[in-house]
Amino acid sequence: MKVLVIGSGGREHALVWKIAQSRHISKIYCAPGNGGIAGIAECVAIKADDIAGLLDFAQSRLIDLVVVGPEAPLVDGIVDAFQDAGLKAFGPRRRPARLEASKLFAKEIMAKYRVPTAAFAVCRTVAEVVSAAGRFGFPVVLKADGLAAGKGVVICRSGEEAAAAAEEMLVKKIFGASGETIVVEECLQGEEVSILVLTDGAGAVPLVSSQDHKRIFDHDEGPNTGGMGAYSPAPIVTPGVMDEIMKSVVKPVIHGMAKEGMPYTGILYAGLMMTAKGPKVLEFNVRFGDPETQAVLARLQSDIVEAILWSVEGGRPAPVLHWDQRPSVCVVMASKGYPGSYETDKAITGLDEAGRMKDIVVFHAGTKDAGGRIVSSGGRVLGVTGLGSTLKEAIAHTYDAVGRIRFEGAHYRTDIGWRALEKK
Repeated sequence: MKVLVIGSGGREHALVWKIAQSRHISKIYCAPGNGGIAGIAECVAIKADDIAGLLDFAQSRLIDLVVVGPEAPLVDGIVDAFQDAGLKAFGPRRRPARLEASKLFAKEIMAKYRVPTAAFAVCRTVAEVVSAAGRFGFPVVLKADGLAAGKGVVICRSGEEAAAAAEEMLVKKIFGASGETIVVEECLQGEEVSILVLTDGAGAVPLVSSQDHKRIFDHDEGPNTGGMGAYSPAPIVTPGVMDEIMKSVVKPVIHGMAKEGMPYTGILYAGLMMTAKGPKVLEFNVRFGDPETQAVLARLQSDIVEAILWSVEGGRPAPVLHWDQRPSVCVVMASKGYPGSYETDKAITGLDEAGRMKDIVVFHAGTKDAGGRIVSSGGRVLGVTGLGSTLKEAIAHTYDAVGRIRFEGAHYRTDIGWRALEKK
C-alpha cells in the first residue's frame, strides 16, 4: 500500500513511524512533513490545508490510504473530498468534525445524549460572560467556541479576569471568528486524563490511557500550551474506570452521532476530568492528540494500518490491539518564548546520539532540514519519548535522552509524570 500522511508535527512523525512498521506498506508520503519525518517518508511540499492540491497529488500517485493528522483540514472537509473522490481517508467528515470545531455543538450533543460534562452557558457579549461567571462562581472557565490552536481556554478567578478575557475574545477578536461565541463553564475539580478511541462509526476500540501536561512551566505553572509532555498509562484510569468512560461517554457520543445522521469515524479524543462524581468531559478532539500520540503509539505493538483500515472500511470485527506493558514518557523540547513569540532556525545537536539509545524515539515537531543540518522551525520542536520497566525508569531514561540534545534557548519541563509518581 501507498500511504499519504497529512501534517507536519510530532503527532504526524509518530504516525509515520508506526505506519512504517506495517507489513502492508510499500511507500509513505507526508505533506508537508518535517526534518525528522523526511528520514522515513518522502516529504511533499503541499500544505495541510491545501485540500485540492493534496487530492490531486493522491490521485496522481495512486495513494491507497490517506491519514489526516491536524484538526483544521478535518474541519474543512478534507475527508469528504477524498472519500467523495473514491479514496480511503482516515478521520471524520466535516459535519461530525464539529465536535472539535464548535464547543457549543459538542455541548449540545452531550446534553442531548446525557454525556456527563460541566454545566455551561452560551455568551456573545461581555456582559453575558460576566453574568454567567457570577452564577457559576470562581474559578470559571471561558472557551472560545471555535478552533484556537489549543489556546482558546481561559480559567478566570474573578469577575475582573472574566471580563478581561471576554473583552480579548469578543471585542479585540484575538481568535477571530472562533471567539465570537464563548462557552462559559463551571470549573471542574479533579485530575485530567486523555482517552483516544478508534471507531468505525458503530464500534469503538479504546487505546491505552495517557495524561498530558499543558502548562509551560514545572508544577503546572504559566500559560497553557499545546502540550509540554505526556505519559502512558494514567494510573487513575483503572480497567473499571475505562469501562465507565466507554459506557457513559464514548458509546453515547458515537451512537448519538449516528442517530443524528453524521456517523463518526476515525479517532475520537476525549479530554476528561476525573471528578468525585466520576469522569466528565472537558473537550472532544477529532484526531490524535499531541503529545499524547507519541506516548501512546510508542507502546502499540499491533499493526496500526490494519486498525486504521477497520475504521475506514467498517463491516469487519473490531481489532484487538496489543500493547507493551511498560510505561512511556514523552518530553517536549520547545523554543525559548513558546507559547508566545519565539525564534527559529536554531541548529539542533545530539539527535543521532539520543536516537541510538535503546527504547528511545525522538519525534520531530517543529524542525526542518537546512542544507543537511536539522534546525528548529516551530514552537514545539521535539518530543523525546522513552520506555522503562517502571514509570520512574521511563522518566529517567527519557530525560537522559533529552540531556543529550541541545539547541539555543531549548526549554522543557523537568517534571513530566509527576502526578503518577506522587500516587505511587
